[in-house]
Amino acid sequence: MGKPIPVIICDDSRLARKQMERALSQWNLDITHASQGLEALEAIRAGKGELLFLDLNMPLLDGYQVLERIRSQDLQTLTIVVSGDIQPEAHTRVRQLGALDFIRKPIDVEQLGRSLRAFGLLEELQHKATPLPATHPTDTPTVSGISSIEQTLMLTEHYQELANVAMGQAANLLAQLLDTFVELPIPSIQLIESCELEMALQQSVSQPTMNTVRQGFIAPGISGEALLMLSDTETSQLASLLNHVGDITEQVERELTLDIANVLIGAFLNGLGQQLDLAFSQSSPQVLEFLPGHSQMVNTGQPDRILSIDISYRIEGLAISCDLLLLFTEDSLPTLNELASHL
Repeated sequence: MGKPIPVIICDDSRLARKQMERALSQWNLDITHASQGLEALEAIRAGKGELLFLDLNMPLLDGYQVLERIRSQDLQTLTIVVSGDIQPEAHTRVRQLGALDFIRKPIDVEQLGRSLRAFGLLEELQHKATPLPATHPTDTPTVSGISSIEQTLMLTEHYQELANVAMGQAANLLAQLLDTFVELPIPSIQLIESCELEMALQQSVSQPTMNTVRQGFIAPGISGEALLMLSDTETSQLASLLNHVGDITEQVERELTLDIANVLIGAFLNGLGQQLDLAFSQSSPQVLEFLPGHSQMVNTGQPDRILSIDISYRIEGLAISCDLLLLFTEDSLPTLNELASHL
């Protein structure tokens, strides 16, 4: 067997890097991990990356900026982007910046093989005599014998990667609806107290210029609520993007906010459900005009800790952001943790 080919896997998620490494385990490679773009560039300069697998959504230096620096500095590497952002415009942009191909998350080994074969790379990669096992005992945190809260904290990285993929699917639908490009953030994963949530909701609902949509959802062993927050100014700009004719009345604002909420919440839950092999059922979305005393998420009869996934979708070139908050009750955590731990 010949000398292993140097490969860099660049992703801010350790879980995503391990998933990518497992997908590559059949080939004789010398793999270097990079947790952000600057690390990847340093590794390329050090000769550790004839081939680079690059995420787009990262702190400090995102994938687009890494591609720009590779091109401007004439760094010698071949790049395949691996991302949950499936907007067609994202595919176009990375190819214009020099990427060979775009593979969507979660990684599919067959798609990976097709991509490598299409660019004549598969022939360069030598198979290992004995491939690595499909899983490693240390890849998944041990979650038995501890509280569901502790388990959730241990699995934060898993929830981050789940949210990344689901977020990308929702952004793709929003981009199609508005015929624009949606800038994706890094999702914020937190465990919050129900009293903190109640205060945040009170503040949001009390602002006359803020429209807040609430939608409940359930799946076997899981329940929660989704909240979408959009200001009047942003709603008016969205109406313009959708070529609305006529005055932007209060009713128009409500209908538009509900439409955006349906797209983002439905697509996110669908993307999350596909990864966890779950089917979510959703209630009808409602515009919150006051904070109900019987809210599922803030009722004092409910558990105190809530898993929060916070995402702010931004429309490129416009001062528009749609803030989406996914909230899971504490009694949903054992089921969620069990499913997430198998990623």
